[in-house]
Amino acid sequence: MLNIVKEKNEDHLTIKLEGRLDTISAPQLEKELRQELSDIKHLVLDFSQLDYLSSAGLRVILSAQKVMNQQGEMIVRNVSDMIMEIFEVTGFSEILTIEGVDFERE
Repeated sequence: MLNIVKEKNEDHLTIKLEGRLDTISAPQLEKELRQELSDIKHLVLDFSQLDYLSSAGLRVILSAQKVMNQQGEMIVRNVSDMIMEIFEVTGFSEILTIEGVDFERE
């Protein structure tokens, strides 16, 4: 299950994801982004409460990044070690702007 908390202030949008971004919930996030991104210049995805990320979720994140490349910027914040590892393995760490990563690796 995924809970999406949105905070919009003019052309700034913060979306906090809580739970699992997977095959079942990815369409929900995709729909929310499609409705909200038209006039957004600054998008923040807050992953502090995100427990799981699947390839379907990665596809939605990539799609949002492509839109924001055309009209502004996108920042992914508060990424857990587990999700950061997914970003590194898939190459997403090279194309996303990621802030607030809690690196506790040896």
